[in-house]
Amino acid sequence: MTFKDLITKRESIRNYDAERKVDQASLTRILEAGWVAPSAANRQPWKFYLVSTKENLDKVRTCYDRAWFHEAPHVLIVAGKRKEAWERKYDGYNALETDLTIAMDHMILAAESEGVSTCWIAAFDPEKLIRTGILDDHEEVFAITPLGYPKQGFAKKGLKARKPFYEVVRFV
Repeated sequence: MTFKDLITKRESIRNYDAERKVDQASLTRILEAGWVAPSAANRQPWKFYLVSTKENLDKVRTCYDRAWFHEAPHVLIVAGKRKEAWERKYDGYNALETDLTIAMDHMILAAESEGVSTCWIAAFDPEKLIRTGILDDHEEVFAITPLGYPKQGFAKKGLKARKPFYEVVRFV
């Protein structure tokens, strides 16, 4: 599969087979993709939490109340500490969200290459996630994703409609 095939094939999946866990080798390769992601000034201000036990999944699922989310056998949380991220001296811009987004994108694309489905979720309740006790103190979370396989018979829809290429690209 070419990189272009990979990025156009990937889509958010909201349908998971709760009984089919992802094998450890695939999970490790997915997490390694985040581990090697670039970050501003190579600060790597992140931590990746792979939640797979029933006890911890039950805790994490309180932060996002969708039935399909509760069916996923794994949840990936990408968290980081703002004080560990690079800051631009001119205006104080902190790169934490950018760094975590790059790492999450690397892992979501790695999951697709492994045949593992994901759905980037930002609409979770961060306070409920913090209260799970899973995260370290002072960590922020910008996105979470389930990891798993769709239920049997589920078919991907393919690439969603896009704005015209030259509407969003300018060669200057």
